[in-house]
Formats: sequence, C-alpha cells, structure tokens
Amino acid sequence: MKKTTYNIVELFSGIGSQAKALCNIGINIKTLGTCEWDIHAMVAYDAIHNGTDVIAEVKHLTKEELLKILSTFTLSNNGKEAMKYIVLQTCKVEVLRRIYSAIKRSNNFVDVSGLSGEQLPKNIDILTYSFPCQDLSNVGAFHGYNKGIDKDSGSRSSLLWQVGRILTEIKQCKKVLPRFLLLENVPALVAKRHFENFRTWQQDLEELGYKNKYFFLNASDFGLPQNRPRLFMISVFVGQDGELQNKVQDFFKLTDNDSIVNEYKSSKFYCEKKVENLLRTDYNKKNLYDEAVECTPNDTISRRAIWNENPQIILLGNKINSAIPTIRTITTKQDRNPNSGNLYFDSHIEGKSKFRYLTPRECFLFMGFTDEDFENVIENNPSPRKGNVLFPRDKLIRMAGNSIPVKLLEGVFLQIMKIDDIIQKNILRGI
Repeated sequence: MKKTTYNIVELFSGIGSQAKALCNIGINIKTLGTCEWDIHAMVAYDAIHNGTDVIAEVKHLTKEELLKILSTFTLSNNGKEAMKYIVLQTCKVEVLRRIYSAIKRSNNFVDVSGLSGEQLPKNIDILTYSFPCQDLSNVGAFHGYNKGIDKDSGSRSSLLWQVGRILTEIKQCKKVLPRFLLLENVPALVAKRHFENFRTWQQDLEELGYKNKYFFLNASDFGLPQNRPRLFMISVFVGQDGELQNKVQDFFKLTDNDSIVNEYKSSKFYCEKKVENLLRTDYNKKNLYDEAVECTPNDTISRRAIWNENPQIILLGNKINSAIPTIRTITTKQDRNPNSGNLYFDSHIEGKSKFRYLTPRECFLFMGFTDEDFENVIENNPSPRKGNVLFPRDKLIRMAGNSIPVKLLEGVFLQIMKIDDIIQKNILRGI
C-alpha cells in the first residue's frame, strides 16, 4: 500500500515542475524543503504553488528589517551569480516582502552550497535535483562553458557534487536517507567529456545504498508538442536489504525508455496536446494581444533573418503550419537566432515586424504549466525599482526555459510509484 502523503525536497527547484507533476497524478505531497537562489524563480514558485498574498508575519516588516533578514541569504538576480547587497537595497519594500514570503512559505534553503545535511528534515520520500546544465549543454559549450561537472571546477554544473555532500552529511547525522532521488539534466551528461564524472556520481550513490538507472526521454512522447530530450536517473535507497536490492534491480532490468513512454500513454493522465492547442492567438483578448505585441521585434534585417531561418509555426494568413507537429526546445531566450519558432502576426504598428516569437505564456504552456499558473505569476508583478517590474518578459521566458516538462515528469513519477509498491509489499512481508 502506497503512502498517503509523500514528503518531498526539491533542490534547484526553479518554478516547481516536480511538485506540479506529482499533484497532477494525484499524489498528495508535503514540501519539506526547496532550494532556489534566483529571486524571480522562487517568487514564481510561491505564486504557482502557494498563492500571491504576502504572509501575515511578513506584511508589516519594514524595509530595514527585511534587508537585515535577506542579507543573510545568498540570493541571485540572474541565476548565475550572487546578487550584490546594493542591488537588494534598491528594491522596493513590496518586492522584498514577496521574496521573504516566498522563502518562508516554500521552506526555501536558498543556496545549495550552504545547505547541510543536518538542516534537512527527516523522513524525505523524494528528493529531486535538476542542477544547472549550462556547462554540459551544446549551447553552453558554444558560449565557452566547458568545465562540465568537474569537481572543484567552480562551474555551475559542478553543483551536482553539493548534492552528494548533503546526502553524505544526512547519513553522518544518523538520519535516514531519502527513499528516492530523481536527477534531471541534458543527455550530454553521458557524452565522452562528462561520462567518467557521471559514472563516479553513480558509484558515490551506490556506496550510500542506492540502486540507479538512467533513461533518455523526450517531452514530445508525453503529450507536449516540444522536442526536448532529457536524461533522468531514478535512484532507490535499498541499503543492505539484499532481497530489496534484487527486486529493484529486476524492476530496472524490465524498465526502459519505451516502457516508460508506453505506460504513461496508457494511463489516465496522458493527454496529447497539439501545437495549436498551446498557442494563444485570440487577439480580440487585450491581454493576449498585448503579450503578442511585446514579443514582436522591430523590423530590421537581422530580425527578418530570424523569420526566414527558423520554423514558421503560423504562416501568412494566420494558418497553422501542419508541417510542424512539434516545436523546437524552449530555451531561455526567444528573441534570438535560432529560436523555438515564430508566428505570423501583423500588429499594424509602424516599424514592427509582421511576426512574433513565443510569448512567455506560451513558453509556460509548452512546458506543461497552465494559463492559471502563468496568471498567478504575473498577477502581482511589483516594481523593484522605477522603470521595471519583477517579472519582465525575458525573465518569464528564462524561467520557462530553465524548467522541466511537467508531463514528462508525470511519466517518471509513475515509475517511482510502481517501485514504491514493490518496496511497500517487501515491508509488509517482513512484518
């Protein structure tokens, strides 16, 4: 018999694809902790999963009080580097309250490098870790990020080893290790440049008592019309239980990429979305028209090249291009060449191109989030300082591009639930 509630911890939590997926497949969760240092992602996570109201104990804190508290955290304004205190000082009090509310309500440990195993709560069922991929991906290599996950390299992707440190400290504290671990990253993790490090990581987990298996899965096979190949690794804690080790090993032998896809497709949770289902082109709605205009570039030679050299999802005459059943990977930027694809759109604004790229809303939708999720994020969009907002267009697109396809995660978590059935039956036999 499966547990009624699963205690989860999301390291590198982003906007919470993992929690979203578990809830979508009917799993009751209790979020014991998240870990995210990007102020935009943490506030978006809070808005999607908890709501947009500032919690009562934070509402009446002054700016000085909030700055004193927030200065104790390592926060980031771009997800790449720590934010200087002077930047925090320039934020309006409304924004500081949102940030601190998000930290408290999501049990956010903020900086994985400063998180200890002793800090983590007991009885974790599922711990997820989707560490940064910039130093692994082909895009990252193009921009000179080539340190991979080498230990002590200082690369963002090498934060993987912080997870190992935390797990080791949990064991040293005599606490029970998380029952399941879930890794997500780019398939390049098994490329020649990185494979020895990845194998060492698997061996480290085996020494802690885990059995591991990794899979190559694509969002397009799980009902989302986006080509987004990803590597997942499920790790199951078996400890010294020889019988359980064998049963988990047997399960993994019978489980492969195709079986995960096929089982998800035969489940009640599978729902195939077509590209046109996720585009928002009803421009009679002012908010959708405004979002489209904001994603319409100026008419320049370089922007014309973006239209000519990338997939044209909506053609002249506002016709869906039937030759594009799946869009390209949603990345952290759409106003670029190459991008995920473009849509014919005539805003009738002088100097504007007659096409647009995907809006932030559409990027969220192609990642498996809903219109309601997106509305929750932008519902309360305070201005940190004069002339800007907490969630501008490019920040929203970046958060979507950094997230994990929710429907893909649903399929993976269904496998974890199957393994848990095996574990629970094993426990019952031992009673």
